[in-house]
Amino acid sequence: MSTPSKPSVAELRPVVHPEGIKDRRSGEHWAGRLYMREVSLRWTRHLVNGPLSPNQLTGLMVLAGVAAGAVLLLPGVPGALAAALLIQLYLLLDCVDGEVARWRGQTSITGVYLDRIGHYLAEAALLAGFGLRAADVFGRDGGGSGPDWLWAFLGTVAALGAILIKAETDLVDVARLRGGLPAVKEEAATPRSSGLALARRAASALKFHRLVGGVEASLFILAAALLDWLVAEPSGLFFTRLGVAVLAVIAVLQTVLHLVSILASSRLR
Repeated sequence: MSTPSKPSVAELRPVVHPEGIKDRRSGEHWAGRLYMREVSLRWTRHLVNGPLSPNQLTGLMVLAGVAAGAVLLLPGVPGALAAALLIQLYLLLDCVDGEVARWRGQTSITGVYLDRIGHYLAEAALLAGFGLRAADVFGRDGGGSGPDWLWAFLGTVAALGAILIKAETDLVDVARLRGGLPAVKEEAATPRSSGLALARRAASALKFHRLVGGVEASLFILAAALLDWLVAEPSGLFFTRLGVAVLAVIAVLQTVLHLVSILASSRLR
């Protein structure tokens, strides 16, 4: 029995990258638009005729994301670098699973659901892992006083905030469905108040809220580890702990602001 030939990138592109997929304001990550969608095409062509289903690829995506949080328990720059690389793998698989599904005609509600669950788990694991890293659970800062669980708590706050931000968005569709309304349109996201609309545009321009996202957080964590290594004592955690505090504040602030933005818009009407 002959093995099905691999499609070329040119054959794949119009099917797996339908018009507008890279232009979705809230559905496509900047890294996907910038480089990962091109990288993923090269991987997808080898996977479309393989044994793994789209949902199994999504499962691998989740494992990569959760592993990124776990490897942060490794000390110093190596652990942070491993986490950043695993998040890149997570992003790659996040592109590939949908591309394989579109090529095979196997898109499903189950796949969408698993994909959303995967984003919740991966981003929460990364931020929780960052908090445990800052808590120094293995006593690597040389202080000899044991873990400082305040930092683990702040990492958990950041993780919870990242989950709530996503939940606030997803629950809009749940509320509309239960109220007998169609899915929300993009233009409904604009706040009805001119003041809130201006604040939303300012926040969008500054993009500080993105720091609690998986890709941005992994790079932020790596930068903190490099600063700890270059500026402080090699085993110190000053910048890592500062980073955890910053992400916790951003997560809480963004959770509140995002909720206010939804309530002030037409998304629930």
